[in-house]
Amino acid sequence: MTSSVHEFTHYADVRTALADPHLVPSPARSGPVGSMAWLRNTVARFSTGDIHARRRALLEADLARLDPSALRRAAASGPAGEARVIVVRTLAESLGLSDPDAVAAAITVVAGTYFGGDGADADADADAAVAWLLPRMLAAEPEVAANRIGLLVQACDATGSLVDHARRAAGDCPVAHSTETLLAETLRYDPPVRAMYRIAVRGTRVAGVAIAEGDLVTLDIAAANRDPEVYEDPSAFDPERSGPPTPTFGGEPRICPGRNHALALAAGILDRAPGEIVEAMVEHVLTLADTWTAWDGRPAPVDDRIYTPHKAIRRVADHLVDHLAEMEARLAGTEPQPDHWHASETTTPADLAPFTQADLDEAHSRLSRLARIWSNRLNALTPEQLDQSPGSGWSFRRLALHLAGSVYYADAIGFLAPTERRTP
Repeated sequence: MTSSVHEFTHYADVRTALADPHLVPSPARSGPVGSMAWLRNTVARFSTGDIHARRRALLEADLARLDPSALRRAAASGPAGEARVIVVRTLAESLGLSDPDAVAAAITVVAGTYFGGDGADADADADAAVAWLLPRMLAAEPEVAANRIGLLVQACDATGSLVDHARRAAGDCPVAHSTETLLAETLRYDPPVRAMYRIAVRGTRVAGVAIAEGDLVTLDIAAANRDPEVYEDPSAFDPERSGPPTPTFGGEPRICPGRNHALALAAGILDRAPGEIVEAMVEHVLTLADTWTAWDGRPAPVDDRIYTPHKAIRRVADHLVDHLAEMEARLAGTEPQPDHWHASETTTPADLAPFTQADLDEAHSRLSRLARIWSNRLNALTPEQLDQSPGSGWSFRRLALHLAGSVYYADAIGFLAPTERRTP
């Protein structure tokens, strides 16, 4: 039997599909207890019916123990680090788990394949991470432990991405806004989850379209969030806009149960000192770069540019140097020197060279030192200097948020497992 594929992009249609009880996430195949396949088969996200209700109740019970306000304070004041690590570490500590740093490291490995579908199940590192996490979830029943792991994975991926996107948006926005309105507009403008996928367990209709049992449905969340029939000037980033809530957190009966906790964690990270923001950006870049010696030599096309490991490192370093020179000039009361970078429009022969271990070592030395210079400089400034900065241009606090958007260049290459090859 051949299944059809349907895609919905309009806000109203996506909302209708999310509320349709006959459209559910595709079920995950099972596997041995403690494996990646078992985890995906045991969590609420990929379950339906009464099983989903039971597993969702497990998540809600965990979340009920966590005060969003306390999570925000913990995320804002805890040890520095990359956004995803802070998110998982904060949740792990709040849930009473031991060794939250190790838990965060393992969850990051699991998150790399969790959303990849059944084809991603055969990952030895992810299986090992799930097996390591299982007895550390303080749960008597494997199903409880699995859904606690699922909670941490969801937070790692979606909340971490929300922070990255909000920082990038804040850095490009000429006017400062509250953290709450910034996050709300980021959820619409650049959602961490751009699409959701469903399968029909019974025949149904959405927007007049007949969907047969077994048909696949794609819900384009990013497109729905920019529906001109719902949002005025939808391509503009405007934290002060009014309008209905976005479908980024899904919809009843499967709306994200941890949405308030996710926003609290994201807000806490955005509240952190600007120096930490720059250091966290570089940590994220170098974490990805640690896998780039496996690069196969093929540039990654992103938007209207192409990127390679060398080019990504070059652009991050250029960005750090450019705005550091600007900040120092403004503090000295002089005009910043105009830059003449070739930027991303140009791909040099050096950009196309293999990325070796020696190149990785150089990247670590260069970027980590630049990050430390930025952090030391920003931490030495007064709040007035950070927010009412001398000279013309963005405030220095906003410059730090702008620099956080440099993760874009590294994310263009992404995480390259030793056996991974990018499709053309």
